Formats: sequence, structure tokens, C-alpha cells
Amino acid sequence: MTRAARKLFVDGGETGRLMAALDWGSTPLGGVDTWSQSLRAAVRIVLSSRYPMLLLWGEEFTQLYNDAYSALIGDKHPGALGDDVRVTLAEGWDVLAPLIEEAMATGVASWVPALQLLLDRSGYREEAYFSVSHAPARDDDGRTVGIFTVCSEVTEQVVSQRRMRLLRDLAVRGGDAAPDVDGTCTRLADAISGHPLDVPFAAVYLREGDRLRRAACTDDERVRAALPAVTTDDDAVWGIATAAGGSAAEISGLPARLTLPAGPWGDPAVTALALPLPSAEAGQPLGVLVAGVSPSRALDESYRSFYDLLAQQVAVAVRNARAYEEERRRAEALAELDRVKTSFFTNVSHEFRTPLTLMLGPLADALDDEEERLSGRQRERVETAQRNATRLLGLVNNLLTFASVEAGRARSDTRRVDLAALTVELAGVFRSAVERAGLRLEVNCPPLPRPVTIDPVNWERIVTNLLSNALKYTFVGRITVELHADEAGVRLTVADTGIGISDAELPRLFDRFHRVPGARSRSHEGTGIGLALVRELARLEGGDVQVHSRAGSGTAFTVTLPWTALDRPATATGPAEGTVGAAARGAAREAAGWLADSPATPVPAASGDATGARILVVDDNADMRSYLMRILSDQGWHVRAVGDGRQALEAIRHETPDLVLTDVMMPHVDGFELVRRLRRDPATGALPVLVLSARAGAEASVEGLALGADDYVVKPFTAAELIARIRAALSGARLRRRPAPVPPSRGAVSSYADPQLQETATADAGQPAAPALDGVRRPDLSRQEAVGAVDSSWTYRSEPAAAATMRRDLRAALAALDADPDLVQDLVTAASEAMNNAVEHARHPSRPEVRVGLRVDGGSVRITVRDFGTWRDRRPAMDRGRGATVMNACADVRLVCHADGTTVTLERSA
Repeated sequence: MTRAARKLFVDGGETGRLMAALDWGSTPLGGVDTWSQSLRAAVRIVLSSRYPMLLLWGEEFTQLYNDAYSALIGDKHPGALGDDVRVTLAEGWDVLAPLIEEAMATGVASWVPALQLLLDRSGYREEAYFSVSHAPARDDDGRTVGIFTVCSEVTEQVVSQRRMRLLRDLAVRGGDAAPDVDGTCTRLADAISGHPLDVPFAAVYLREGDRLRRAACTDDERVRAALPAVTTDDDAVWGIATAAGGSAAEISGLPARLTLPAGPWGDPAVTALALPLPSAEAGQPLGVLVAGVSPSRALDESYRSFYDLLAQQVAVAVRNARAYEEERRRAEALAELDRVKTSFFTNVSHEFRTPLTLMLGPLADALDDEEERLSGRQRERVETAQRNATRLLGLVNNLLTFASVEAGRARSDTRRVDLAALTVELAGVFRSAVERAGLRLEVNCPPLPRPVTIDPVNWERIVTNLLSNALKYTFVGRITVELHADEAGVRLTVADTGIGISDAELPRLFDRFHRVPGARSRSHEGTGIGLALVRELARLEGGDVQVHSRAGSGTAFTVTLPWTALDRPATATGPAEGTVGAAARGAAREAAGWLADSPATPVPAASGDATGARILVVDDNADMRSYLMRILSDQGWHVRAVGDGRQALEAIRHETPDLVLTDVMMPHVDGFELVRRLRRDPATGALPVLVLSARAGAEASVEGLALGADDYVVKPFTAAELIARIRAALSGARLRRRPAPVPPSRGAVSSYADPQLQETATADAGQPAAPALDGVRRPDLSRQEAVGAVDSSWTYRSEPAAAATMRRDLRAALAALDADPDLVQDLVTAASEAMNNAVEHARHPSRPEVRVGLRVDGGSVRITVRDFGTWRDRRPAMDRGRGATVMNACADVRLVCHADGTTVTLERSA
């Protein structure tokens, strides 16, 4: 080779040096010295380019290329230099030949992006993609004798985009609502089936206990037959056990288990992967994904990363499906619970109507009886019973209506009515109560242009609830009722100048059972369904209700009814005699009760013990205040009644009573807050307080006792029980105000001068005589030791009222030791439950008493409660519930049964 020939390849890099060393004389091109100027120029262009270029020259398509192109053909370099391209790229020639032949025949260059080629450049039949341009190469005479090929490999871009489409399809399919988890897995398998070039086959296994069940697989019978339907964690088949443990497994030798054509050329799949589906719990996958690997792509880092993303996408979809399925089951359970509750309300409401009828009927007969007239006191009692039975009937009717609406069974019995006249009549029922409250009632309901068709009973409930609500929350100003018509329909507006509603509460105002917390009102009574019922009834009539309010400036409710809803044909004929107005009158009577004022100090009756004790009754229900005043004044006590805790605090500041009897649920200041404030004030810290409430259960009683109440009485109660508890509290308070007696010698029993506490004693300390239990307790303070140690005992009558006195005694004894307040509260609460158990369980006691001991010594506090009867089960009505749970939560509890009784020991470290 001449110097000029060698100079042709000098700037061609590594490939140029190989070309310079090649014996070109043995190729169809002949020696370099014989090459034409056009060939030499073409070679210089190829070798000087940094872009992959291939020059095909002559009829044999002899190859000349540069360094960049050599990297594309892999193992075929450098053997391809000077060789026929039809031999070098034989596996892809069927794709390339038409493009090359067209360029040579037409002399026009071509451009093909992302051309798929089969290459065998790395030891396997590889799927590759190139963007290729073929341009004619001409000789010195201008004839086309070769082809310039410029190409770039875009395999990674094409494959990555394709894999991203699969992941996107999985996200879409997995996000679609499916009936269950298996349905989601089937959707995922279908999405994978649409991308066989990347994932020839796949199967999703989900964990069920100690096994893995195949939930779905790609749609191929050969795959279903080869993959197990169920496998366990110990089963090594298909690498599922390894993946179930949290590690990916590679499965080789696939043709021996599954013969499946794969890839673009239909080559058999030889490898698969078993991948764990990650869950929220580390090391505990929720399942396994078995996926085939394409035989036309190398299982390199990029391919493995794709499979990791695939498994994560499947896992996310399965987790979401499970969460959706659990949420759906919860929703179904709640819906079923709601249905059962609605059915229960309906059934119970119906069942209530019969006894209510048998209550209201005889009560009305007794009041209307002209032959046997009731005395003044009896008439007052019967009227109280009638008012509250009527109120209960209204509550039952509201619950029944609401339950019917909730269940979709409510009907609108439409009639032709004069809506303006009906609204004026209903508003007039409330006029007396509104004016008694010091408010103005303004009614502006001009006649409508034509009669309307509506259910008058539903309309009555709407107007009644809105007016009751306005009166309940308005303290100054006026209540306005307006009814107007326009082209769209009829609008009812009930507006007030009351306390208003904050913006935060407006979205929930029409939710059932929702009550605005802390709102100032005339009464704390109510069910929380009034406004919800207004909305449901308005919608049942074809309209709706809106509210506009500002805190402190009043509220306006507007019910809108379109003419299309008011022009319906009537479904009922004749007047609704005896039905319209009854609910309004009952609601007005109830509202009037919010305004009733009890006399401050009624004259006590001559009967009873005539102690002259002063009792303050605190309750927001006027009938309850009147009832309590009547039964307590009959005992000779001076009774004063107020409507809420705020009024009670004001009354106590003017005159301190001997005992406070308070309800819990009241406006302004409730009963628990009242107890809390009284106990914080040194002047009233020892004032006896009895809590009277409809909130039953251990939690409510523990809450009240924990605040320092002396007793907790659950409604309904009998007058005798309440009077006994009040007597016990008053007696205990008197005893605590007396100076302590001089302790007798050890072993003797103390004796009190109080005739109510006289008792006999015996000189034999080991055999004490049974006391004459005319009083409440018999304290024995003879063993009181130095400060820091206590050894005391008390004896109480076996009756419910004893618990309150016992709590006072324990608090007083422990207070002298400066004990931790939480410790004192826990022990007093536990001892109260033990005392209640002793009173309620003791049957045929040998002594009608309960003994309580307190010992504080050596860093521990021990309380013993002993009865003298045999054990019995309590009646359900007596069972306050969870007493043992409360005791065990507050102290270490031991119970010892004797032949003549039971001893409960409560102990805590001091």
C-alpha cells in the first residue's frame, strides 16, 4: 500500500487503523491504490464523522464504517470490515434490503425512525431499534454504486417508552373500581397481557394465611396449566417461596416447565422472575408476582428495575383494592347498621304509641271528669304527667317520621290547602310563649295567588321545628315569619335576632343528631333531629331549606317550594281533622316550660322531720323543677329552684343552701361544671351536692363522683329513693360539722349523744354487739395514730345512701395525711363501687350493716369493705355496669368470702 493509500485511513481512529491493515486486494474493492476518487472521498467522509456511518460499495455491498458504527454491531466487528453486509446482517436483511434497493434504484435518500431489527450481536437474538437514513453514493461518472447509511440506536428509548406505557396502563386499570381484590388482579393481568414484548406472561399470587393463592394470570391456557393454583411458603416451585420471604428469585430453564413463544421473533421464553409484592409490614409481602422475561432482551439492570416498578405498581393496586374492599365492607356494615337502627326506631316508635295512648287517654279522662273532680294537688300531678306524656308522644312521632324518611318509606299525603292561612294559624300557636319570653312575633303571610297542594302535617312539622328553634335561641328582639310567592315558587322565612351560628357550624347544621356545642339556649333538652327533619320533609315536598346566619346577629331559615311541587294532584281528600295543630300545640307547651319560673322559697309542708334544711334545685325542665319542689317541700325542707348552673351560682352567693340537687345537661353552666366550681371555692367546698341526671352508666357516675359530687342519682327514680339519699347527705353533713368525740380506750366502741346514732356496746372487744342502726354510720376512731399513719373504721347501714357518707369520711381521713388528690380520688371511687356491691349483693344479712376500714401505714393505703350477707346476683335494673372494671382500674383488688359475708380489700401505694 502506497503512502497516499495509508494516508486515507490515518484520521479514522481505531477502525481506520484496522482498515489500513486490511488486505483490501482480497475484497471485491481491490487494492486501495486502485480505488476511484469518489470511493476515496466517500471513505474520508465516513471516517471523519463522529456519527455512526456505514458505506456500502459495489454490487457485493462491501462494508466500510467508522468507530461509532462499530459499537452498534457488537461482536460482528471487526469481521464486518470489507465483508458483504448481506452476510453480516443476515438476520435483519429482510428489513434492510427494501430500503437499500429503493435508494439505489431511485437515487433518493430515505429516513426511517425507530426501525426494528433483529440482531445477533451479543450471543442471542436481540430486539433492537435504529433510526436509519439511506442515501445514494455515486462514482466518478455519477452512477449510483453504493449507499451511505447514517444510523443511531434508539433501542433504550423505544423500550423505556413501551414499559412506561405498561406501568401507566397498570395504574389506570388498578385504579378502576373493581368489585373485589381478585377483580383488580384480573384487570392487572389483562393490562400486562397487552404488553407481551416486555412481559411474556405473569401471574399474581396473594397470601391467605400460610399459603399463596393464584388470584389472576395472563390469558393463556399454557400459563394456567403450568403455574400452580395454590402454593405454600415452603413450596420451592417457581421460586414463589423465596419471593414470599421478601427476596426476588430468578427462574431459569423455563422451557422444561413452560413452552411459550415470546418476544418479537417468537423465541421460547427461557427465564422468569418471582418478585415479592411489598406491603406495609416489612418482611411480610402481601403476595408474589411471577413474570416471564423476554428472550429478545438482556436481563440487565434496566430490565430488573422495570420489574421492580412493575411489582410495586401491582402491590399498590392490590393494597388500594383491599383498602377499598374493607371500606366498602365497613360502609355496607354501617348501612346495615343504619337500616337496623332505622327499623328499630320505627318498631319502637310504633310500640310506644300503644302505652302512650293508654297513658294520655286516662289522664285526659281524669282531667275532664266532672263527676269526680280532682283536688288541686292531684290535678297538678295529672297535668304534669299529661304534659310530659304529650311531649314523649311528640318525640316518638318525630323519631318515627325521621326513621320513615331515612328508610325511604315516607309519603306526602297531599291536600289542597290555603298555605298562608295554615302558616298564620301555626305561628299563632306560639304567640303566647314568644310574648312571655319578652319577644315580638311578627307574622307576614299574605294570601298566595292560588291554592297549593301539600301535606299539611309535614308543613306543620316544618313550621313548628323552625319556630321552636327560634324561640329556644333568641333572648331579645323578635321572631319573624314570612310567606311570599314569586314566579319560581313559594318561600317561607323564619328569622330571629338570636345568638346566631358561626360559619364553622353552618355546614353541619342539618346533620342528624348534630347540636352546636356550647351554644347559649333556653333549654338543653332536644334530640338534635329537628333541623335534619326540616330538611328531609322540605325535600319530600319537592323543595329545600337554606340557612343564613352570623354569630351574634341572628339566623334566617328559608324553605323554598317550586310551583311544580305545589301543583301536584292531591292524594288525600277531606280535611285533616284532629291531626293538624296537635304537634304545634305540644311544641308550644314545651317551649312555655322553658320560660316557667319557680317560686324562690315555697312554704314547707308540716309533715316530715321538719328540719328546715335549705335545698337548691337546679334543672332546666320546668316540670321537673315543680315536681322536685313538691316532693321535697313535703318533707319540711325549704326548696328553691333555678333553671341552670349559672343561676345556681348566683343564688348560692346570696344564700348558701344546706344541699344542692342538680341536673347534668343544662344550658350555660351544666351540672358537672357547677360541681367543679363549687368544689374549687373554699366557701362551698364542703357543700353537699347530689347529681340528678338521665345519663346512666358507670362512666357518667364516675365522672360526677370524680368531680366531688356526694351522690349520683339516675333518672327515672322514685321519690322515696331520692328522699333517702338527701337525708343521708344532710345527716352526714351535720355530723361532719360536729366536734369529734374523745376517743375511748382501745377495744371499746365509741358512743355518740346524737339520738339518731345511739348504739349498744359490749366490753368484749372481740365480740362486738350488733349496733342499733337507726343512723347512718358508727365511726370508730379509737385507733387513730400519729400523722402519717391511720387505722380507722366505720359502720354504715346497708342501704344505697350510705355510699355518699362513706365517701365524705374517707376524703376527710385521707385529707389529714395530705395524700395525693389523684390517689384519694381513685380509692374513693373504688370504695364506692365496693360499697354499692355490698349493699346490692348482700342477701339475708346477719347484720344490716357494712363495715369499712382504712389503714395507712408503711407507704401503702388499704381500704376494706365488708358485708354480712350471702352473695346474690343483682337484677339488671340495679346493675350500674362495669363495677369490677372500675375497681380494678383504681386499685389492687382482693375478694374473700366468709361464712357470714364478703370482704373486699382495695390497696394502693401511697
